[in-house]
This record gives sequence, C-alpha cells and structure tokens, in this order.
Amino acid sequence: MKPDDVTAHCLALPGAAEDFPFGDSPAVYRVGGKIFALLSEGAVPPRVSLKLPPDEVLAMRAQHPDTVLPGYHLNKRHWVTVLLSGGLEAEEVRELLGQSYEIVVASLPRRLRPA
Repeated sequence: MKPDDVTAHCLALPGAAEDFPFGDSPAVYRVGGKIFALLSEGAVPPRVSLKLPPDEVLAMRAQHPDTVLPGYHLNKRHWVTVLLSGGLEAEEVRELLGQSYEIVVASLPRRLRPA
C-alpha cells in the first residue's frame, strides 16, 4: 500500500482529520481528537503506526516480524508500526487501519463519536 492510499483511506473514515503536530512528519490521523494512525511518508520504507488490541499486537509481530514492528515512540503493548514495503497486502493494511479507527472510536464518549 502506498502512503497516498493510507492517507485517502484514513480521511475517508467518518470524522477523521489529519494534522501535523510534530512538524512535517509524521502525519497524524485522529477521530474525536484521539490518534488512530501516524504515517511517516519520508521514512525508508514508509510506515504507519496503528493501535491494536494487545493480543493482536503480539500475534501480528510474531506472524510478520520483518514488516510489523513495535510501535515507534508509542506504547509497545497497544501500537505497532507497519512497514509499507509490500510485506502485507494492501487489503490487510486497510483492515488494520479500520480496526485501529474502531478501537479509538469505541473509547470516545458518545458525544464525540462520529454519527
């Protein structure tokens, strides 16, 4: 999956917004003010960090050790960094993006959840 595809997918999710609180990189995607993805386009290879359930974090890292890494500068129990180098199919990356988004939406108070 290409970084532009990640951006398009994230911004297509209800209530999602992009900002750059750390400078030019990473791009941060939020819903209800909470982060669900961080995209580092300038990294080689490009990478996206996502929030997942702790048991899935361990399973993904074990299943794809060269592509799914501990969350860079994030809580390693809840976050993974996925290298966008072709190690995972685009559909798998889209599913992980959706799962990260849903986890964050579920943690939001009802008034902040997208309709």
